[in-house]
Amino acid sequence: MIELDLSGLKCPLPVLRTRKALLSMNPGDQLRVICTDPLAGIDVPNLIRELGDELLEQQQNEKNISFLIMRAGKPA
Repeated sequence: MIELDLSGLKCPLPVLRTRKALLSMNPGDQLRVICTDPLAGIDVPNLIRELGDELLEQQQNEKNISFLIMRAGKPA
């Protein structure tokens, strides 16, 4: 599993860096993304849907939002 700590970055950087990481991964690989930007709670799930990947888990607490994503494959 790859972990990407994007704490402190503001929109659109968390989504751009998440996209870059996902596109470099193989199908079945997992990526954990940690963000502090509240907009990531909307933007990252939209990115995952656009790429056709799978959101396995999303958790939010007072400090951050984390996502566990599984790479489904290359977009058509």
